[in-house]
Amino acid sequence: MLTEFLSLLCLGLSLGFEDEKKNEMLPKPTLSALPSNMVEHRGNVSLRCQSHFQNVTFMLGKLQDSGYRQEQRSTGHEAEFLLTHLQPKDAGMYFCAYKTMVSQEWSEESEHLWLQVKDNDNGRGAPAAKKSTRFIFAATFTCLSILLLFLSIFFINICTQHGSSHEEATKRLKAPPGSEPC
Repeated sequence: MLTEFLSLLCLGLSLGFEDEKKNEMLPKPTLSALPSNMVEHRGNVSLRCQSHFQNVTFMLGKLQDSGYRQEQRSTGHEAEFLLTHLQPKDAGMYFCAYKTMVSQEWSEESEHLWLQVKDNDNGRGAPAAKKSTRFIFAATFTCLSILLLFLSIFFINICTQHGSSHEEATKRLKAPPGSEPC
């Protein structure tokens, strides 16, 4: 009877320990980019997520896209997510998390990793920003050109109206000097 009681007590304590483990918060994983977080257009990068535990399921997510999610099981402490043929739309903030077989709850998210995808022009910035700058320059140049055109037409009109009438010209010639209105 005593041995049955002790075995049931040990079983209960061990099950309670497992329940306690389920409620513990898992430590944050770390996320890194290999070879770098700055990637050429159409290039490839590996995002490596590392945890303190083995035999976990890793998840990679993108902050700006709630529908983006990749999962990968690993028997070790890490998983690598290969991103290929990257486009500017793939740039953004990535994070990872993991869950153990025991917890089945996701850990805290890793620190966010900013993935940058270089464009084809000169390797910096986003193409949309360059197009926007070009558009602003073109619009400003066009507005200034139109303004100069209107000013030119205005001054030509004033000059031609001032001396256009033949009668006004003869009146000016016949009038004594100094009597002409300004």
